[in-house]
Amino acid sequence: MAHSLPDLPFAPDSLAPWMSAETFSFHHGKHHNAYVTNLNKLIEGTEFAASSLEDIVKKSEGGLFNNAAQHFNHSFFWNCLSPSGGAPSGDLASKIDAKFGSFDAFQAEFTKAAATQFGSGWAWLVQKSDGSLAITATANAGCPVRDGDTPLLVVDVWEHAYYIDHRNARPAYLEGFWGHVNWEFVASNMNG
Repeated sequence: MAHSLPDLPFAPDSLAPWMSAETFSFHHGKHHNAYVTNLNKLIEGTEFAASSLEDIVKKSEGGLFNNAAQHFNHSFFWNCLSPSGGAPSGDLASKIDAKFGSFDAFQAEFTKAAATQFGSGWAWLVQKSDGSLAITATANAGCPVRDGDTPLLVVDVWEHAYYIDHRNARPAYLEGFWGHVNWEFVASNMNG
């Protein structure tokens, strides 16, 4: 099956000034699109040609894994974003409070994981197989589905995610991230 670049779930200028339409033209239109194009070329005529994206991420290696995981990670990231943020509620908020003590403590720990991820990568809130929550960071194209975890929230800390708008100021990018989290999407990923 051919994979395709998903549309952004918001207008490209709706997250400005935190993330500009120019950033999306490169980040979504060029970087993410290149991963999809490369993925389709790499699976053509292989055992992965009819596989789901998640199966390819779980079972592939090398360049195929890198392109499949980057497609998965970016698609997930776009859905984690919203023009208007807020705070988690309901069961998600309760689980965050139970695990981290408070939303503020969770936010600080997640931001630290994202800020200290050396080089390119991602910071994730995941649900473990036992239902508990955890924060993890992955390098490059790393993806928690490889470890059997369920991704709930992600922030992209590759430089192409923030360099146009924030230059080398990853902390400023991360500070603005919290005003643009789609908590409904995050909660919808939870199992039980």
